[in-house]
Amino acid sequence: MPKLPEDFKEKYTRLLGKSRAQQFFNSINDSPKSAFRVNSLKENHCLSCDPKKEVSGIPQAYYGKISGQDPAWVSGAVYSQEPTAMFPALFVEARPGQKVLDLCAAPGGKSTAISEQLKGEGLLVANEISHTRAKVLRENLERWGTTNSLIVSEKPEKLAQCFPHYFDKILVDAPCSGEGMFRKNPQAIKYWSQNYVLLCQKRQKEILNAAVQMLKPEGEIVYSTCTYSPEENEQIVSWLSQKFNLTIMSLAVKTHAIAHGHPEWADNNPDLIKTVRFWPTADLGEGQFAAKLKLSPNVVVQAKFSPNQKKKKKRRPQKEALTKSEIQLIAEVLDKFNLPAAIKNWRLNSRVRNNHVFIPALSDSANLHLQILANGVELGVLKKNRFEPGHQLAMVLAEQKQNRVVELSRESYLKYLHGETLRTQANETGFVLVSCQNFILGFGKISNHIIKNYYPKGLRV
Repeated sequence: MPKLPEDFKEKYTRLLGKSRAQQFFNSINDSPKSAFRVNSLKENHCLSCDPKKEVSGIPQAYYGKISGQDPAWVSGAVYSQEPTAMFPALFVEARPGQKVLDLCAAPGGKSTAISEQLKGEGLLVANEISHTRAKVLRENLERWGTTNSLIVSEKPEKLAQCFPHYFDKILVDAPCSGEGMFRKNPQAIKYWSQNYVLLCQKRQKEILNAAVQMLKPEGEIVYSTCTYSPEENEQIVSWLSQKFNLTIMSLAVKTHAIAHGHPEWADNNPDLIKTVRFWPTADLGEGQFAAKLKLSPNVVVQAKFSPNQKKKKKRRPQKEALTKSEIQLIAEVLDKFNLPAAIKNWRLNSRVRNNHVFIPALSDSANLHLQILANGVELGVLKKNRFEPGHQLAMVLAEQKQNRVVELSRESYLKYLHGETLRTQANETGFVLVSCQNFILGFGKISNHIIKNYYPKGLRV
């Protein structure tokens, strides 16, 4: 059993009582749970899942492990995610057409779930302050086939300048002391201290201060952590509801493997019982906390950060409209595929910047002066007298049945992931989609029965 800090054990013995606390400590020695979600945006008829392994309360989620080299994972048909971590995004309950912010989004599991809820309509802004982690976020949303996301890497305070009173729904899966990850990552125990808990609480308040400024009147915010600490859970929710006149909402959970929040661990606000806790003793997954709050229709939170604090240099206007000749080059490739609704009108909706052709999820994003990693769908790149389709386009095309597909053997599949050139008996020429076990992996280009590999260099293994 991992050696738990004495301060930690004393704290939870005081909160839970000796018997329950001992059960809790023992559960940290159990094996962590693994699970995956099935992507409802894509055609997954070839994916067979055991109904007996369903994660209680989460649609299309199953216990089990998926390798990072499994064709189902590489194609974006599934996403590996700790089971209780699936619930915060479920609580968002985004509707198609709404504007949603995932404020602390990496590595992307919750953003991919929200993108399914939006069904390609509306806007998902996925933010991650760490630029390195933001790149992983981009890869996962791209693999998932998301078409309506703006992926940024900014401080919450900077976003509050750009999006005052803008979002219908906001998810804050806050950085925390990580007590709920102790059995999954025993190294996390070494970093634990009560001072660290209080440091996390301070940062959580700063993040939420910025988040609420971006919420529309009657907008909803879901707050979650992967820790047990009342200082970061019930006490944060109580502070948030009082400071900004937010109403704590009930959470619809279709599983019995949860516990209610503890008002007595904060200020005895009876509404705190509407928050939910996941304990490892319930055998669903790792530790998790979640709460949902709603802003009053008559409350507008005044922005603390003026967007005019600093004068921004005007950026030189860049050519964004496609020329007729560029449209013709792109059409020579795209017209051979069955295009999903999100990109069917690419001739009208596409923009070009630095030769990259994309359909923006948010127009005029350049004027926001944000660190933007991706905006909408990148169709590909214009080069001299030709158009090369991008990997994100392949992931989006996987949402529809396609005819120009070359199926690979397991041996050829591994070579494709390595970036190798392949031989084929297929008679097609030009760009095709490449698949393995009927999972679409990316593009290849056939000439004389040779497939030139277009799998992105940054993803090759």
